[in-house]
Amino acid sequence: MVSGKADGGQLEERIDLSSETESKISQAQSLIASSPTNLSSALSLLASIEKRARVGNDTPSLLKVCEASLQLCKDCNDEESLIDTIKMLTTRRSQKSKAIGACVNKTLPWVLESGSESDDGDGMKGYVPLAVSTDEQKVIREKLVVTLRDVTDGKLFLEAERARLTRALAIIKEEDGDIASAADILQEVHVETYGSLSKREKIEFILEQMRLTLGKKDFVRAYIVGNKINRKTLAEEGMEVEKIKFFTLLSEYHRHEKDAFELSKDYHSIYSTCTVQNDEAAWTNALQNTVLFLTLSAYSMEQQDMLHRIKLDSNLEKLPACHKTITLLLTKEIVSYPLPDQQELESFDGFTICGEDKDMISHWSSTFRTRIIQHNIRVASFYYRRIHGARLAQLVGLTSEELEKEIAGMVSNGEVYAKIDRPNDIIRFKQERIPETILSDWTNDISTLLHLVETTSHLIQKENMTR
Repeated sequence: MVSGKADGGQLEERIDLSSETESKISQAQSLIASSPTNLSSALSLLASIEKRARVGNDTPSLLKVCEASLQLCKDCNDEESLIDTIKMLTTRRSQKSKAIGACVNKTLPWVLESGSESDDGDGMKGYVPLAVSTDEQKVIREKLVVTLRDVTDGKLFLEAERARLTRALAIIKEEDGDIASAADILQEVHVETYGSLSKREKIEFILEQMRLTLGKKDFVRAYIVGNKINRKTLAEEGMEVEKIKFFTLLSEYHRHEKDAFELSKDYHSIYSTCTVQNDEAAWTNALQNTVLFLTLSAYSMEQQDMLHRIKLDSNLEKLPACHKTITLLLTKEIVSYPLPDQQELESFDGFTICGEDKDMISHWSSTFRTRIIQHNIRVASFYYRRIHGARLAQLVGLTSEELEKEIAGMVSNGEVYAKIDRPNDIIRFKQERIPETILSDWTNDISTLLHLVETTSHLIQKENMTR
């Protein structure tokens, strides 16, 4: 049956080969049933009808022939022929996109574990490679995954399949211990530009990119990849698992950068997740580490704001060591080093996660002492206009050289104003005001006063007129 072209040539000529296709497929299956060695003859038989269906634009018959060809190779357990058949069918001249998609989707269950629909119905599918028992099967599985990735390369209608195949190949490489190759393979896919994947699947893919890049110690790229994830998306309902994983990975980067304040924000983001709030052990660990790294953070308005907000948290009262530490940091009083609960703070896993990295543990320990010293110097600058250096050194428990070094560092960072008179051993914390500044302030005060007098006089006159 032939359907002719419509007026104007809008439709292509189409030949109906459905009955002949069924006949050829049955013949090919009979050949395989009689002997698996007839695979080559069966594929040749189907190749002829495949060409006619492709040229004749009989897409339904073309899809059946392609799927049947691949199934015959699978039934004969001839993986090499399967790979060759995939390449042949998908690279045919003027091959239909539906036929290429059918070949890929037909083969996917033979290399990937079948996935289940997600709870929110966004259609997530499996990407874990099928388990194999022998090295030969492992090699064949990897070849098949690579072949399918090559087929899907540059095809928008197969971008989701390519992303899943890429994840599968990365898993295979990671199982072989080649984390660097797994990370490089995963970096090839810019999944954030894919429109056929759900938000959850994109985030999971990017999180896997972060994990592998961190695994190969490429911290700069891991941070760049992490910035592809929108924090507002992580805050949506149902994204709790991804949010916890993201900030856990991000904390690994910030730990490498020795950025205590960012670490405190990472742990606080984990703490604020609703699933963590429902697990006492989880929120206790997250809140403890938040307080720990806030204590290790440099002084700033943002750090002080976060300290005040955490102090209002009712859960903080259930952690006495953390509650006392926050109270000390927010009180304008000189505190002694070490803190009363410092040993307990340093036992939190955020501090000890460094494991064998003695340099990291030493860094955090020295930072702890530095933050307490800086706190004491800020308190002294609040109460004293000028003070002898020897007296201040006695108050904060430092030598004169250590005190001068700490004050110089804080002045450079803009944390305090100070000038040191070495010959007289006097430290001035209050800036002396020049006459021009005093006169400007007096002028501004007078202007404000006159404005208030004028406003008051106007209101009095208005009241008298309304009577």
